Amino acid sequence: MQKKSHKKIGICADHGGFELKEKIKTFLTDNQFLPVDFGAKRLDETDDYPDFVIPLAKAVAAGEVFRGIAICGSGVGACIAANKVSGVRAALITEYFSAHQGVEDDDMNLICLGGRITGYASAEEFVLTFLNAKFIGAERHIRRLRKIQKLEERD
Repeated sequence: MQKKSHKKIGICADHGGFELKEKIKTFLTDNQFLPVDFGAKRLDETDDYPDFVIPLAKAVAAGEVFRGIAICGSGVGACIAANKVSGVRAALITEYFSAHQGVEDDDMNLICLGGRITGYASAEEFVLTFLNAKFIGAERHIRRLRKIQKLEERD
């Protein structure tokens, strides 16, 4: 059985999201969460987001962290990479409603942000909303998630 920590939050970024990641790590600590940094550990303009996003996504899927935050320049690449890992339900978040609705209805477990397009105040709002949201578990939501899980099992 997987043990989940509701305080451990995985976070990663490439060079396009590095500055925002560092700020969000402090924000997480200030809000009683324990950030687990999957890299990059330093700013390197030649790094590649999959090198950080894939290990983070695997940790989310395995329950090693409660949820994940992946940041690249636009958030698109991070989202594509994260969703290749079975058991991950990631979305690029650019507004408040989807930050909580994605968890409530779709059991989203990894949020993607664009370091070059998401302001710090907005990122704080989206992250806190995402982390505090809970999956509703309505029959229709479970039915939809089962269809996605069946697709993952075939791969």
